[in-house]
Amino acid sequence: MIVLGVVVLAAVLFGAGAWRSLGSGQQASSATPGVRVAAVEVAAVERGDIEVTRVLSGAIDSPIAFDVAPKVAGRVVELRVDVGDGVRRGQVVASLDDDEHRLAVAQAKADLRVAEANLAEARAAIEIGERSSERVRTLRERGVASDASLDSMEADMLAKRSAEAVAAARVERARATVAAAEVRLGYTQVTADWPDGDAERVVSERFVDAGTTLSANTPLMRMVKLDPVVAVVFVTERDYGRLSVGQTVNLTTDAFAGETFTGEISRIAPVFNAASRQARVEVKVANPSMRLKPGMFARLAVVLDRAEDVKVVPSAALTHRGGEAGLFVLSEDGGSVSWQPVRPGLEQAGRLQVEGEGVTGRVVTLGQQLLEDGSAVRASDRGDER
Repeated sequence: MIVLGVVVLAAVLFGAGAWRSLGSGQQASSATPGVRVAAVEVAAVERGDIEVTRVLSGAIDSPIAFDVAPKVAGRVVELRVDVGDGVRRGQVVASLDDDEHRLAVAQAKADLRVAEANLAEARAAIEIGERSSERVRTLRERGVASDASLDSMEADMLAKRSAEAVAAARVERARATVAAAEVRLGYTQVTADWPDGDAERVVSERFVDAGTTLSANTPLMRMVKLDPVVAVVFVTERDYGRLSVGQTVNLTTDAFAGETFTGEISRIAPVFNAASRQARVEVKVANPSMRLKPGMFARLAVVLDRAEDVKVVPSAALTHRGGEAGLFVLSEDGGSVSWQPVRPGLEQAGRLQVEGEGVTGRVVTLGQQLLEDGSAVRASDRGDER
C-alpha cells in the first residue's frame, strides 16, 4: 500500500513539472527573448462632444411673497380665505369689527352738516349786510348819513366776509373728516392688493384666527406667487465665472422623481457671502400647474462648459512623465506603445477631452506605471473579460 502511494505521488509531481515547462515554452515563444512584456488595458480614442455639468442643491422659493395686514386696529370678525386658497387682486380676505368706524363716519357727517349750516348763516348775514350798506351809501349821498356811519358799515361787512371764509374752511375740513372716516371704515374690509403682475396669488400661511384683536399693520396672512417659481442655489468661486443670466438649467425634486423641469438663470448676486464664500444664484422655473411649491428641496443641473467634435479618451488614460501630461498610444500592430504629450481639457463622468498630435487608435487606460516610450505590451480592450 505504501509503495502504491509513492508511485502515485511521483506521477503527480512529474505531470506538474511537465505542465510548467510547457507553459513556460508557450510564453517564451510569444515574446522576444529578454524583453519584458507588460499586460495593459486599452480603450479607443473617440471623437465627439463633451460637456461639464454641475449638479447644485438648493430650494424652491416664490419670487413674490407679501403679508396682508389691516391698516386699522380692530377685532377679526371673519377670515374669508385659508392656506392654499387662490386670491384675486382686490379680493376681500378678512373683515374687522366696524362699529366704531361707522359711528365715526356718522359723527363726521353730523359735524359737516353743522359746518354747512354755519356757512349758510354767514352768507345770509353778508346778504343782509350788503342791503344795509347800500342804504347807508344812499343816505350818505343825500347828506343824511355821516362818513363815520359808512365806515362802520364797511368794517362790519369785512367782518362778515371773514366769518364766511372761516365757515367755508370749516365745511371743507368737515368734508375731509367724513372722507377720512369713510376710508377707515373701508379698511375694516381687508383686501389683498398688489401693484402689477398676474391677477392671482395663493395663501401660503395664516397668522391669526377669527376673534383675534389686532393693532394696525399686524399681518393676517402671507400671499405668494407660484408661477413662475424661483430655485435658489449658492455657488462657489470655482463655478461662479461659468454661469450667466439666461443659461438653461434642469431641475429635479424628490416630490416628482424622474421628472425634469426646465428653467433659466435669472439673477446672479454680484457679491459673495463673507462667511460661506458663496454667491446666490436664482433660477426662474415655469410652474403653470403649480406643482412646484416654495420650500421644496431641488437639484439643479447646469452645463458649465461644452466642447464639440473633440478627441475624447477615458479619464484613466491620462498619466504624467517628467511633469508632463500625456497618453500611451498603442501601435497599429498592438505590440508596443508610444508616449504622446497632450493638453487635457474638459472632463465629465470619466471622459476627458485631450488635444495633441498622434492621439489616434487606442490608448492605455490601465498599467501605465509599467510603461515607457516604446515599451512592449500585451493589450486587452477595456471591459473585456480576462
